[in-house]
Amino acid sequence: MSQKFNEIIKSETPVLIDFFADWCGPCKMLAPILKEVKEELGDAIKIIKIDVDKNEQLAAKYQVRGVPTMIVFKNGEQKWRQSGVLQKDEIVQVIKSNS
Repeated sequence: MSQKFNEIIKSETPVLIDFFADWCGPCKMLAPILKEVKEELGDAIKIIKIDVDKNEQLAAKYQVRGVPTMIVFKNGEQKWRQSGVLQKDEIVQVIKSNS
């Protein structure tokens, strides 16, 4: 996963990584919000969901201590990071400012 992950985040298109867990209530609230973000922004964003329980090394590498944690990467660089649930408009704004 790590090799593929590194290729994904090197994209010129911003990539939002959603670190989540199946047992996490707020993660379930965030899922439909991210779906709306993708519908609004289309090809301007890639959204990748990463289950922290199945990808512990990746979660540890990015020091994800709480879920959900969203990280936006562009060209392999971390541009933004936030834990917790945000509203669609807030997420869209973040992505547009990092495009």
